Amino acid sequence: MKAKMESNQASLAVIGVDIGKEVFHIVGLGVDGKIAFRRKIRRSGLRDAFEKLPRCMVGMEACLSAHFVSRLLRTLGHKPRIIPAIYVKPFVKGQKNDYNDAEAIAEAALRPNLRVVEEKSQDQLDLQACHRVRLVSRRTATINQIRAFLIEQGIPVRAGARALRNSLFAILENRRGEISPQTASLILGLYEDWCGLDKRIETVTGAIEELSQVEPKCRRLMSVPGIGPIIATGIVAAIGRGEAFERGRDLPPGWASCLDNTAPAGGRSSAGSPSGAASTFARC
Repeated sequence: MKAKMESNQASLAVIGVDIGKEVFHIVGLGVDGKIAFRRKIRRSGLRDAFEKLPRCMVGMEACLSAHFVSRLLRTLGHKPRIIPAIYVKPFVKGQKNDYNDAEAIAEAALRPNLRVVEEKSQDQLDLQACHRVRLVSRRTATINQIRAFLIEQGIPVRAGARALRNSLFAILENRRGEISPQTASLILGLYEDWCGLDKRIETVTGAIEELSQVEPKCRRLMSVPGIGPIIATGIVAAIGRGEAFERGRDLPPGWASCLDNTAPAGGRSSAGSPSGAASTFARC
């Protein structure tokens, strides 16, 4: 039985990996298309397991740790392919479980014309991490919560963060009889959180701007009217050098339309604000 398994592994065509938090499920397909083996390994034993396997194509679904796993397998001599989940789903057979998912990934990886996700370098992941800790959405949520507490007391405030900041303390002072001490204390606490987030966002934004000046691909993107450090670093973090796209029109609409409101007039072009079709990330 052991000799048969070793023989099957020697003729591997592809391995499908279903990535979990602690446990990976892997399924190997032979050159004849039949399942050569099924195995469950822990994350800590990933390197040892793949060092013992013959070098071949390894497919995995795009997820948070896929790029780390891909780089590790590439150093071991394997040929990793990161596949969007939407392209794996048609190959799932039977009930959904980890082994069936790994088998579907393996079959999808064999398709030569399948569009795969470009492996991200550590520099791209660093840029992506900077954008994720920029906390703009958390600041917006904090501002909206302050507005919600005020409207519950029948106190509307004009739209815009600046209007709220300028009028907040006057409201708390002039409407002291309408706002309970407990609610006023909560609002002041939220305002302190807001100020802290402003400082954090300013610090991270400064770091992003510095990175954009030393990254050649970012500088090249910023030469386009309307693209600044935030959008440039975001695009580079998402698609790198764009080698996964054969032509500009293949770029996802969310990125390609970030400048589609350009309004030419009198021989001059003025870049408008990003459209609603643009990526929400590019519009942040």
